[in-house]
Amino acid sequence: MPELPEVEVVRRGLERWVAGRTVAEVEVLHPRAVRRHVAGGADFAARLAGQRFGVARRRGKYLWLPLAEGDASVLGHLGMSGQLLVQPEVTADEKHLRIRVRFDDAAGTELRFVDQRTFGGLSLHDTAPDSTDGLPDVIAHIARDPLDPEFDDEAFQRALRLRRTTVKRALLDQSLISGVGNIYADEALWRSRLHYDRPTATMTRPRSAELLGHVRDVMNAALAAGGTSFDALYVNVNGESGYFDRSLDAYGREGEPCHRCGTPMRRRPWMNRSSYFCPRCQRPPRTGA
Repeated sequence: MPELPEVEVVRRGLERWVAGRTVAEVEVLHPRAVRRHVAGGADFAARLAGQRFGVARRRGKYLWLPLAEGDASVLGHLGMSGQLLVQPEVTADEKHLRIRVRFDDAAGTELRFVDQRTFGGLSLHDTAPDSTDGLPDVIAHIARDPLDPEFDDEAFQRALRLRRTTVKRALLDQSLISGVGNIYADEALWRSRLHYDRPTATMTRPRSAELLGHVRDVMNAALAAGGTSFDALYVNVNGESGYFDRSLDAYGREGEPCHRCGTPMRRRPWMNRSSYFCPRCQRPPRTGA
């Protein structure tokens, strides 16, 4: 599933190619793509017609397009395979095209939501109270992400120690820190030499600060590479894949030598997923959380 770097790459594309444009018409081609819009596809299309999009925003793995008129935004979640593509109007429809947004200008491009597995979708929501950037009310509970200028490092470090859990579970807790998923959690933990099952209560302030620094470093590196793509499901708005998968140190490297010490990397089942780690650099805790 796309994590912060992949969603941010898409957000930047929307900022460049969609912001400031006015919607002429919306086609909803599959009802699951708007299932989070409780009033249905026809209402979604009708309410967007004539609206002008503001600058795309993001919090964690969610992105949204504020509407210039009224206090509402179009919320997008990519799910496992969702793609927001800016395509020339003459381009043939993708096999899994779910929503088409046409604009009233002469740019000759349209916004398409393509989703093979239909876990993602678009929906229209009211703006959260006191929000200045159109934050949809349904994601107001999501914590700020580590690349947000308003992210509170001190509050994160305090909350981390108070959690009665393990460090990787905490990193994936979107109410504590948003945008981190399985891939970048494993990468940051490898860089920090921390085992994924280390109890958060044992995390000192310096260790917490070091971990947060590595989370930021790996996400910035992934952003510079356009994100991580293991298949054709994650692409940017122009249909291009990211290439950070070539720089991964932990995720997906079972049996390959650790880039730091040469020990074969291991994979362990973890919460219906997998955790990748070096058994020498990231020794397991002596007691569980």
